[in-house]
Amino acid sequence: MPYKNYEDSKRRDKRYRDSRKEANGIAAPFARPMISRTVAGAKHGLRIAVIPDTQVRPLVPIDHLKWAGQYLAKKQPDVIVQIGDFCDMTSLSTHNENGSLQLEGLRYKKDIDSVHRAMDLFVNELAKVPGWKPKLILTLGNHEDRITRTVNNDPKLQGLISIEDLKYADYGWDVIPFLQPVTIGGIALCHYFPSGVMGRPITSASQILKQLHMSAYAGHQQGRDIAYSKRADGRDMTAIISGSFYQHAEEYMSPFTNNHWRGMYMLHEVKDGMFDEMAVSMGYLKRKFA
Repeated sequence: MPYKNYEDSKRRDKRYRDSRKEANGIAAPFARPMISRTVAGAKHGLRIAVIPDTQVRPLVPIDHLKWAGQYLAKKQPDVIVQIGDFCDMTSLSTHNENGSLQLEGLRYKKDIDSVHRAMDLFVNELAKVPGWKPKLILTLGNHEDRITRTVNNDPKLQGLISIEDLKYADYGWDVIPFLQPVTIGGIALCHYFPSGVMGRPITSASQILKQLHMSAYAGHQQGRDIAYSKRADGRDMTAIISGSFYQHAEEYMSPFTNNHWRGMYMLHEVKDGMFDEMAVSMGYLKRKFA
């Protein structure tokens, strides 16, 4: 339980949801307006690489980010999207009460430093290719949003900690706010797509297609789920949920549920919401580049 009692937790969560409601009251509590990014590419469509949740924190392996950078340096896609939760921010987790043994010794600065080391490892590989400057887009996830939530719940931290500490923009990323979908080549991308009054994540790819009526990609959820459908004009729609690009096991999961698929995706010939998806597993990257 994040807070000392259930009613206190409910009150704090309600204030947080209220602070994120759209002014017109139409959107779901966490939803933001759709925005788009235009990227130049070949006539037959863009090449978009999507890196799911990495959940970087101290003391976990991060060499797979170097492998990913080396792979992308060879493939040279037009766009690289990191779908959010690049960081874990364990020190700000509300899953453990303040003062618990799990939180003892965890420090905000160590979390931030681990993110910078991991980001350096990745972008340094991209920088080795002369003349190639892909569009970098990062959609903030709920783990980055732990910083915002912490400040909202404890205003005296205002100005002491912030999203800017992660320095994503300094690394060249076009940073998209938490739960604001962005469209590229007719595909909606977001850390997760909220639904209903409470803004719960849509947890199946088929349901994303039913609710959004367009091709989409989301992270947040371990493993992968893919669904296909047709638009009214007969064109294909594809939705992918894939939220695991890390080597470590999560302590809150069982050995069975930790055994999910891990990897990234290349989306080829992206045009008007249609594309050919190609999974690139962690195992493949390790064999090729480790």
